[in-house]
Amino acid sequence: MSNLIEEKKSGGFWRVLRSPSTRYSLLTLLGGGFVAGIIFWGGFNTALEATNKLEFCISCHEMRDTVFQEYKKTIHYSNRTGVRAVCSDCHVPKDLVHKLQRKIQASEEVWGKITGFIDTPAKFEAHRKELAEHERARMRASGSQECRNCHNYDGMNQDKQDKIAWKKHAMAAKPGSGKSCIDCHQGIAHKLPKGEGDDD
Repeated sequence: MSNLIEEKKSGGFWRVLRSPSTRYSLLTLLGGGFVAGIIFWGGFNTALEATNKLEFCISCHEMRDTVFQEYKKTIHYSNRTGVRAVCSDCHVPKDLVHKLQRKIQASEEVWGKITGFIDTPAKFEAHRKELAEHERARMRASGSQECRNCHNYDGMNQDKQDKIAWKKHAMAAKPGSGKSCIDCHQGIAHKLPKGEGDDD
């Protein structure tokens, strides 16, 4: 008996959703949906952009005490022109689809903090190589697009680069070279994992 009552209730609910409104015009419903969509999109986009700010990225002490301190010593943080690349410039794609994918991937790092996987600088260091390999693989897959948002082969001045750098950039710029910025420029903003650099 109770199953029959439940079926009637649920059937009535779906019937109401499918039937036209007798109280509001279709134009009012469409207009209300449009306004609600704008409010939702505005809130969603605002929240998404808030998570791209440097302050958000260094709000947990693992980032503030490790990679942020390394980044502060680089030309991406302080330079003669005052142009600063923040975390999201290098680690978050600009287009919406890939940006959302990256945000979902980044939630694993938040989970790592919550579960204690990387909740101290010492644990972060223990997993630095693994984390770096994940990021390098992501950058290779995108052809280091985040780097190329600012650095463009066509804009490079041959006279201001040494011969080896110019030769390598010219080779990498060739279509089908399969080379990505991250192949040569590892450790550009952060310390290399133990065993990969001169700082063992």
